[in-house]
Amino acid sequence: MLAVAVPAAVLGAAGFGLASAVQQRATKQVPTSRTLDPRLLWDLVRKPIWLLSIGTVLAGLSLQVVALAFGPLILVQPLLVTSVLFAAVFAAGMAHRRLDRVLVLGALAVIAGLAAFLLLARPVGEGTGFTGGSDVRPLAAVLAVLVVICVLTAHRFPGEIRVLALAMATGVLYGVTAGLIKVVAEQIRVGGLVEPFTHATLYVVCALGPVGFLLSQNTFQQGRFISPALAVITAVDPLVGMAIGVSWLGERIVVTPLAVTGQVLAAIVLMAGIWVLTHRGEHLRRVAEARSG
Repeated sequence: MLAVAVPAAVLGAAGFGLASAVQQRATKQVPTSRTLDPRLLWDLVRKPIWLLSIGTVLAGLSLQVVALAFGPLILVQPLLVTSVLFAAVFAAGMAHRRLDRVLVLGALAVIAGLAAFLLLARPVGEGTGFTGGSDVRPLAAVLAVLVVICVLTAHRFPGEIRVLALAMATGVLYGVTAGLIKVVAEQIRVGGLVEPFTHATLYVVCALGPVGFLLSQNTFQQGRFISPALAVITAVDPLVGMAIGVSWLGERIVVTPLAVTGQVLAAIVLMAGIWVLTHRGEHLRRVAEARSG
């Protein structure tokens, strides 16, 4: 099953990375909107390049569903972190730049940190959806409150605080959506395409997914401080997904003291790579925008 899940997750990350590089450019070509204002999507839909990016999002999402159908959430979500690597590569291509040392070092840090984390964590899952003894309410309440606080903060404060609050809310919603997609994917794999329509999970995904996507477009619109925001989204998404996998879906990782210490160190290396790639990718996107006028 991992022979299907891992390639599907990496290819899905490539689709998300391409979409991210394109959308960060397209969202700056329309008027800045308020948080969760749907008129932003109306402005963006008239941009052909943005419409093309939606196709890559749908392709990435389809591959993510395949990956989640065959692999545990706590494996697939960390693999999607590689989307930031692909985004930086595509940004370099749009800026007509070769891969420089900064991009290569950032990519190596992401790959090394991710590989070490997964080898030490050894994520496993039975793929049975919600476990019978799991109570989803505590974690769901914490995540819901966190999203509300972030949205209110973004609405109240301008500048850097707004950008980081939007990024945090986006990452949380992406992680929750991924966790629920895992359940939907299992329902499809076990009961067929009709099975998810008989459960509430699919309809919750259809409600949360567009909200998270709109928040991401709000975040991409910010002309400054976008690199830390991308790093926050990239880090928070898998963390929330892993928390859901362990607490809701009964998935497991190795939690011995030695393994946890190694996982923390690997995560630090991974975060350093994410920071380097997001910062460099933003610079390359600015170069591409300057060249295009």
